[in-house]
Amino acid sequence: MPREFTLTSGLINFCRERIANNAWCTVLIGLAALFLAPGVEAQTPTEPIVPPPPQAIQVDVQRVSVGAIVTDAKGKFAEGLPKQYFHIFDNSEEQVIADFAPVDEPGQVLVLVETGPAVYLLRDAHVFAADALMKGLSAGDQIAIVSYSDVPTGILNFTREKQAALAALNGLQFNLGMAQLNLLQSLNTVLDWMAKVPGKKTIVLLSTGVDTSQSPVVQTLQLRLQTGEVRILCVSLSEPMRDGKSGNKQRIQEMQQAFQGADALLRALAENTGGRAYFPKNAKEFQQVYAQIAQLVRHEYSMTFVPPAADGAVHTLQVKVDVPTLSEKAAEYHVDHRKAYIAPKPADAKP
Repeated sequence: MPREFTLTSGLINFCRERIANNAWCTVLIGLAALFLAPGVEAQTPTEPIVPPPPQAIQVDVQRVSVGAIVTDAKGKFAEGLPKQYFHIFDNSEEQVIADFAPVDEPGQVLVLVETGPAVYLLRDAHVFAADALMKGLSAGDQIAIVSYSDVPTGILNFTREKQAALAALNGLQFNLGMAQLNLLQSLNTVLDWMAKVPGKKTIVLLSTGVDTSQSPVVQTLQLRLQTGEVRILCVSLSEPMRDGKSGNKQRIQEMQQAFQGADALLRALAENTGGRAYFPKNAKEFQQVYAQIAQLVRHEYSMTFVPPAADGAVHTLQVKVDVPTLSEKAAEYHVDHRKAYIAPKPADAKP
């Protein structure tokens, strides 16, 4: 396994430990307990309905599918790029692109919202600004709402009715007392649900990045993120809390360290799936982020290639865009894509 893959695979655990071992994590989880009534009881996980939308490219099991989001220096999706500008690398070796299509099709968007006490205190700054996300999605995009604290709870099944999704967000219930924030464990469960959804899939994660998951599933989640086909777009909910003025010097230092660990975790989740992490500071920036997410959900370039080896191993992926230009300064493009895939097993391998 390449060294860079191994290094990345340890990032989630590092970030989790940095958060969970910090005293500020307890302060964050119990923040609202000083002001609010005891929390509601935990709800049983509910599985969203997953209607089958059409896919843009049909491929057989002997081809690897890679979706890439390409944006320019201003963060806008770069449209109209032809196949010859793209290069795919499997374990650093360039591969021939078999199928290629600029995909502008409806997406399947699952909004996963942290509903712990800290988020309750800031809900007006972000959750209710989500109308920008709803307005930016196309009529064909489907959206589902899931909340989490200790477990994920399905709030709204996949629907094209954006007003119903906005109403579901506005009606979220929050755990107002002491609560567990099992981010990674909840995310793993949601990935199980999303596995049944065909087509282009995105999780929009609204979270502080604090995680108290203790399940062994955390150890295997990193590989699942890197080799899966679900893109995660993370929106941090903790920026409005970073005034740095509350508490003594030690407490402020602990809070800053916890913020850094939470931010690193959100970045790792996004990066490993070919997504992005955003850190808006106020309602206006939340609206701008949601509007950009709505565009990224819909647009991508879809490519396939024939895996060079049937070894059952993890192969790293890299996608580059090389646009010819007559000027001395080449155009700047940012490419987001999943980082790896698991090659098919050898024909003589035992099941």
